[in-house]
Amino acid sequence: MTNLEVGVGPHPKPWPDDERLDPELLENGDRRNVIDKYRYWSNEAIKSDLNNSRVSLHVAIENWQHDFNIGTIVRTANAFNVETVHIIGKRHWNKRGAMVTDRYLNIKHHNSVQEFVDEMRLDSRIITAVDILPGAKPISECKLAEKTVLVFGGEGPGLSKEMQQAASQIVMIEQFGSTRSVNVGVAAGIAMYIWVQQNVLTHHI
Repeated sequence: MTNLEVGVGPHPKPWPDDERLDPELLENGDRRNVIDKYRYWSNEAIKSDLNNSRVSLHVAIENWQHDFNIGTIVRTANAFNVETVHIIGKRHWNKRGAMVTDRYLNIKHHNSVQEFVDEMRLDSRIITAVDILPGAKPISECKLAEKTVLVFGGEGPGLSKEMQQAASQIVMIEQFGSTRSVNVGVAAGIAMYIWVQQNVLTHHI
């Protein structure tokens, strides 16, 4: 079986005169997991371009136990081009699952839940926690505001009590099998897509 390399090889010379392009990538090839538009672009140029088309959604993750799912959530946030990702708790997080997509996102760190909540309130942003908890509303029945921040807890412990109390609403993803909950990385992808359906895709119909 042939092992096909991802991306493109070195760019033939003469190189294009474009300040967005990275000379090292032009010289050695671009094997990153990026769409064709961004081939040979520097990471800074890609992030700058994405900043021009971000959706208004924010995503927040409580990082108390160095959860490996954070990388998956960050990668999904990049796929939907969310405006900002907030990491609450430990500054360092497992980036392996992010597949370096964190380089193209606006990521902010908050030492505590209260610090995060204060900033969201100053921004008039609706804190929507996602977890299977008593009293949580089915997400399919909820209208997610344009200025929403979706908050996810760690795999296992879920959302902290402090975050549950600070949230404007708690929503749950309906499920019908035997397991108690879906993986938090999967849940984050579902919740982000529902927000996109309600606030982005409907504008293009």
